Amino acid sequence: MLDQIIIKFIPQVVSLKSHSDMSKNELPPPDQIPQAPSDLSSISGFEWWRRTLQYKTGLGLTPTDKTQYENDLAYKLNEANCQACNEYKNWIFNYSPTVRFLTSEITKVDPSKTISRDNVHCDFCPDWTRAGGYHPELGILVCQNRIINKFHMEDTLSHELVHAYDDAKFQVDWMNLRHHACSEIRASSLSGECRFWNQFKQGAIKNVSRGHQECVKRRAVLSVMANPNCKDKEMAEQVVNDVWGSCFNDTRPFERIYR
Repeated sequence: MLDQIIIKFIPQVVSLKSHSDMSKNELPPPDQIPQAPSDLSSISGFEWWRRTLQYKTGLGLTPTDKTQYENDLAYKLNEANCQACNEYKNWIFNYSPTVRFLTSEITKVDPSKTISRDNVHCDFCPDWTRAGGYHPELGILVCQNRIINKFHMEDTLSHELVHAYDDAKFQVDWMNLRHHACSEIRASSLSGECRFWNQFKQGAIKNVSRGHQECVKRRAVLSVMANPNCKDKEMAEQVVNDVWGSCFNDTRPFERIYR
């Protein structure tokens, strides 16, 4: 069911450099949601400690043991990620000025498009090139296995809420590349994900004076490339360049770029 739903969301593409923030205990992302072990006691207490030691040392470790341990570790991480994501969500909706402002503005424009914590969904995403997505009918998806901390999630939610605002205000046709590109430019620019410090930590700044613009353009191109109607990177770059001036300078519902 997840695979059928997740592809419907307009993806927020994220930099692969964020993989350096993975915990040392994390495994590469599995292709599907990790399955719960048949015996939940095997992933807690002394038994889990024993299995972890066996996995790390290789002593008495069979191929079956190895495969099962990796699945169980992925399952434990997924459960922890889910809990953290929902805790972050509640904190953000209570205390984030950006998120509270955006949700209020969306409701003012079109009450039927209201976004609340009830239609922000934390879930596992097999594709690790995204942190979240927006769907006009389903709400916002947050990829719990991609979120680093609550501030990263605040940026992700802010990005998706700009999409939700655009959808309410301008009735965006998400299959129209120009519409899609414009909303991606605005979302990356206004959400805070392209702020100087974020880019500095990732080593992605090549030009200090234009670092914000370069980040916004790079992310917008990557997102447009994921649109089924986009043929290749050249087409994405052309569309982003075509709408850049008007869309980058449009900071609604903010007065200016705050984050």
